[in-house]
Amino acid sequence: MSGADGLSHAIARCRVCRDCPAGGPPRRLPHEPRPVAILSETARILIAGQAPGLRVHETGIPFNDRSGDRLRDWMGIGRDEFYDPDRFAILPMGFCFPGYDAKGSDLPPRRECAPEWREEAMAAMPQIELVLAIGIYAQNWHMGETSRKTLTETVRNWRDSFLANRAPRILPLPHPSWRNTGWLKKNPWFEDEVLPELKKAIRLYGGG
Repeated sequence: MSGADGLSHAIARCRVCRDCPAGGPPRRLPHEPRPVAILSETARILIAGQAPGLRVHETGIPFNDRSGDRLRDWMGIGRDEFYDPDRFAILPMGFCFPGYDAKGSDLPPRRECAPEWREEAMAAMPQIELVLAIGIYAQNWHMGETSRKTLTETVRNWRDSFLANRAPRILPLPHPSWRNTGWLKKNPWFEDEVLPELKKAIRLYGGG
């Protein structure tokens, strides 16, 4: 079994957030863990999201929801291309649905996942040339000090990371959740400036 395949199986069996939860509330998942990730040794594009939502938790398929529909529209591709592991790897910051907060919004990605798995997962996919860093958690991890104080600033200054002399290239994006519809309306430059470049990058790196 190859490195990426073996790691995929290990991630699928992971129960660290159940058995050894990080300190601070909420300490435990409100359900049995169901890690969702797609590793690949051939894809040149990595989709680095936040954490699965409830529908993804129920189906075991990443971005199998309205957020995924919007993301695929942004990328200019269909479901067949999106779920082709030769084209895309999908590695959220947290592999399991974290549950809801008191207001009914998704909780942040679990803190156990990234320290436990992310460096090893990235090392198993050295062929990745483009990272779509979706949301502030993925941006902070993949961009480090080049990420800004807010998601809006980071995405607005996307050229700083995308055009930098670094590998892989990183393109920061807001989360495609329907809850961000207001953000999209307030920031029309995203659709005008960023989405055309996103579609070009998808074609350039073999995703479309």
